[in-house]
Amino acid sequence: MTAVPIIGLAGGIGSGKSTIATLFNQLGIESIDADDVARQVVERGTPALTKIHQRFGDDILLEDGTLDRRALRQIVFSQPEEKAWLESVTHPAIRESLSEALQAAKSDYVLLVHPLLFETQQNKMCRHVIAIDTPKEIQIQRVMNRDHINEETTLSIINSQLSNQTRLDKADLVLENAGNINEMNAKVLNMHETILRLIK
Repeated sequence: MTAVPIIGLAGGIGSGKSTIATLFNQLGIESIDADDVARQVVERGTPALTKIHQRFGDDILLEDGTLDRRALRQIVFSQPEEKAWLESVTHPAIRESLSEALQAAKSDYVLLVHPLLFETQQNKMCRHVIAIDTPKEIQIQRVMNRDHINEETTLSIINSQLSNQTRLDKADLVLENAGNINEMNAKVLNMHETILRLIK
């Protein structure tokens, strides 16, 4: 599969995946973020963006020709069949890019940071999976503040993902993230030491 073990980091939107991944990076562990890869595969000039534009028209493009994520999100979250079509275009491209990035990792293990790790069955690539346990009210607040969207839209995104409890049940390890960065530093260090023991 890859030269180094893959450890999944799964958490819903607003669970703090990026912040936690950065703390692992500071310990010398590489991370590949599926959200970043998802953005790259629909950048201007990509085959995926061309197909999306052909299907939905100019309404999903910003003035500079890049994808208007908010406009596209509004379409697919209200129409399940369009969401399924979009995933049929983007998921294969995301999988291919993720695979290439994971192959290139050189640290003791590599984190695969993914909001839909179990939904896309990419947990099967992972030696172990960490689930982030974040209270729903904190998730909602973070997403509304970060993405400037209302509570209704935020909840529809959260509810379209696996429930927190289901994710915790499926994972091997759990990181609680209720928002204190200093506590999280210590938790990540402990988790890192646990993983090093597990992969020996």
